[in-house]
Formats: sequence, structure tokens, C-alpha cells
Amino acid sequence: MDRLLALLDGAGLAAPLQEREALAAAEALSGLSAAQVYPRSIAAQNGVIYFLARREGGERRLGLLSRQGAGPGLGFTGGEEGVTLAGELLVLQLCLAEHGNALALRRTLPFTAPRTLGLAKSAGCGDRLGLATPGHVRAIRGSGLAPVFAQQSIREMVRTQRTPEQVLDDAMWGVFQEGWREGYGADADHLKTVDDVDACVRAGYTFYTIDPGDHVDNDAETADAANLAGRVEALPWPVLESSPADLRRTYAGRPADLGEGLKLTLSEEDFLRAAAKYGRAIAHTATLYRYLRQQMGGRPFELEMSVDETDVPTKIAEHWFVASELLRLGVRWVSLAPRYSGRFEKGVDYRGDLATFEAEIVQHVAIARRLGPYKLSLHSGSDKFSIYPLINRHAGDLVHLKTAGTSYLEALRTVAHKEPGLFREILAFAREHFEADRATYHYSAELARVADPAQLSDAQLPAVLNEYHTRQVLHMTFGSVLTARTASGDYLFRSSLYAILAAHEEEHYAALETHFRRHLESFKRAN
Repeated sequence: MDRLLALLDGAGLAAPLQEREALAAAEALSGLSAAQVYPRSIAAQNGVIYFLARREGGERRLGLLSRQGAGPGLGFTGGEEGVTLAGELLVLQLCLAEHGNALALRRTLPFTAPRTLGLAKSAGCGDRLGLATPGHVRAIRGSGLAPVFAQQSIREMVRTQRTPEQVLDDAMWGVFQEGWREGYGADADHLKTVDDVDACVRAGYTFYTIDPGDHVDNDAETADAANLAGRVEALPWPVLESSPADLRRTYAGRPADLGEGLKLTLSEEDFLRAAAKYGRAIAHTATLYRYLRQQMGGRPFELEMSVDETDVPTKIAEHWFVASELLRLGVRWVSLAPRYSGRFEKGVDYRGDLATFEAEIVQHVAIARRLGPYKLSLHSGSDKFSIYPLINRHAGDLVHLKTAGTSYLEALRTVAHKEPGLFREILAFAREHFEADRATYHYSAELARVADPAQLSDAQLPAVLNEYHTRQVLHMTFGSVLTARTASGDYLFRSSLYAILAAHEEEHYAALETHFRRHLESFKRAN
């Protein structure tokens, strides 16, 4: 009690409470608010105590406790009541965890707002359900990595029926719940159009991943020299602010020093193939970057350029060409995602030759250091345990790991443990919808090798989430599972899924923490 009253007398942002103090304060605040208060959420600033509480059924409330006159005017919407603490009359305001109050919290407590992360080694923690951030925070705490807790592509937002605001707000509430004060990023992932950019700028993102994959000419990989020359002539040269002759003089036959004893010389054919393959993608990236910079109006932001979702790998010469051209056009970025050799499929380990991958990553890293420095980004990076030590050994801090659907699979693991009947229905539904949902993915899953849930006991169900083919099928059908409705318009699975995870949130967070600590372990070790 005395500690809470002392917090009401403080100015500025108070230091986080120690664990014992936080537990005692949470117990007192729980009694005042008639809800379970998350101890780590308690923060005090300028005479107001902020906390997050959970009511029966899982509904969350933002609480503000203050002396009379201290809380009003902060922009929060919620009912106020008088409460007594240690004989003193105080004001308690309980607010819905909705968008307007999320905006007010980000304005009031800056640590809840996303920021730029710079060149710190980082990990993106995508969350298709909007429930995983507390588990992500627990895993990242103490790892030394900078987190991106809000990360979702426009494609995934469409499939999950979420908005950029909802994705960012959900991550922010998780950050607040766990008392994370060390900063986090918000990644507007795989943006393709100015409309995509506009939506995420309005929502307040700080990290923008431009995906010009639709403008990569994959056919240039096998075209002959004459055909390549014609493709290069047809590039959008006004946007590229150059000409075929000028670029040929810059790249063809000119040795490039990558540093670290590595050299590279592009032949005439190397130049033509690189320009034909990536010229339009470079122009599209530069166009969106300039538009984004204008829309941000001087606010800080970071850019990633990603060509990972293409049919053919990015050769070392092509990486050099792309990065050099982006620099010439004035684009500035913090990370770049080439299409690496091998296969980066969803929810499973790397498929490819590790020796070849290691030899190539050494050269990719050399280019990133020479022309940046900037980080190499690993898209579809979830569960690629075999390559994490290689990346860490050669890239050091110049790496950004992106994960997404693996968190959804851990949520399903929790459901399999706690409500096996629902998981059995979801798996059966996923098997039925795999053919329709697989179109936009690189995958190797064989439906015939996915277990029939009707043939499994309840005790066997959690283990299927360790099976290669089942993981991929569940991973790729998330959109259909989350949006399917009954004939009466109710969600088929979504509402029950959320209710179970709310009822067993600690088990859910523990599963996420364990799973993500395994992801981060290789990156924590010294090089």
C-alpha cells in the first residue's frame, strides 16, 4: 500500500517495480479493480499508476489510479470511480483495451510505442492471433536481441481479417502487460503498393518491408544474351535515372572489391542478367521508398528490401548489383532479404546443402558490410535451426530473423493439450482446405502423409505438431481456419480458439517462450 502511494507522489517515469513489490502492488490493485492485474504491467508516471488487468472470461482493462485531478486530460476513455487505499480516497479509471486508449497509452508512456532499432541484431515475432506477444517478450528478455513485436504482412492481415492498427495495438498491449521497456519495432511486412504504405503509415509503423517480388523477372534466369539485352532496353530508365550504356560501363567487366579478400567481376552476361532480373524491382523499391519518406514527413523509419519470395536464388553478383543501384538512387535501408539458395519453407527446417549455403552467406555478408553496413534478413526464418549457427558465425550482429506462423502452431499445440476435440476438428478442416490454401507458398508437404485425426488418441495429438508434413499443412491453412463461419454466420473455430487460449494463457505463453528461446539460442552465443 505504502509503495503504491509513494508512486502517486513521484514525477517522471518511475523505475519498474521489483518482483516482490510488483506482486504486492498487483494484489492491491486487483482488489480495487475487481480484476486480475498483471504485475509486470504496473508503471507510474507523473502521479498516475497505469496497469493492465484481466477480467473473468479474458477481457482486458487498462487501469489508471490517481489522486483527484491527476488523471483527467490524458486522453483515455473509461468510467471513473472513487476508491479507498490505506484510508485515502483515490480515482480509479478502467478503460477498454481498444484503439483510442492504445493511442493514448503510446502518447503517455513512450516505451509502449514502437521505435526504430538501427543495426542491432534483431528478431521479428509475427503473431497471427494477436495473443503471442507476452510469450515473445519472455523469450526475448535477456537474449540481447532487439525485438520487432508487431510484424504482419498485408497478405496475412487479409487472411486473418485484421487491420494494421489491430496488429500494432495487440503487440503494444502485450508489451505493456509484460513491462517491456527496452524498445521494439513494428514491421509493416511485404508491402507492394502505395495503398499498403498509406495504411501502415497511418497506423504508426516504424519498419517498412518493401516487397518488389512481382517486378522480379524470373525468366531472365534462363534467357539467352540477345533476349536479355532486349529486356534491359525495356526497363523503366526514367525511374532508374540512367541508361543501358551507362550501367554497362559501371558494371560489365569492372572488378568490385567486396572486402575481406573477396573480389567480384561481372561479365557482360552477368550484368545483363542482373539488370533484366532485378531492374524493375529496383525501380519499384525506389519509387515506394520515396513515397514512404514523403508520407512519413520527417518521422524516423527504417526500410527493408525483400526479394525472398521469388522462384530463383539471388546470385552474389545480383546482390551486389541490387544494393549498388539502390544506393545510387538514394535509397537507404537497414536490412535486405535476398532469395537464398535452398528452400525456406514455412514451419520447417532449412532444406538444402549447408556447405553451399555457408559459402554463399560469407559473400552476402561481405556485400552487406561493404555497401552498408546493413543486416541480412531471413524471411520464413521460423524453425530454420540448422542454419542459425552459420548465420551467427559469419554475420555477427548484421542479421534480422523473421518468424511468424510458428507462433500460431504453438497456439495450436496449447489447444491440442487443453481441448483435443477442437484441435482434432481444426486438423481435419486443414486437411480439407490444403489444396485451396497452398497456392502462394513454397512447400514440400504431402497431404497423404498428414495424420488422420480420427485415427489418433487425444494423447497423440500434440505430437503431430512436430511432424514435417502436418506442420506445413496447419501453417498454410491458418487463414481459412481463422475466418471460417457456420451457416448462421458464427465463427467455426476462431471464437473457441481464442477462448481456450485466454483460459490457459500461462500455458500458451510458456509454450511460446520455450519455442522461441530455442530460436534465439544460437544468436546469443559469442561469434
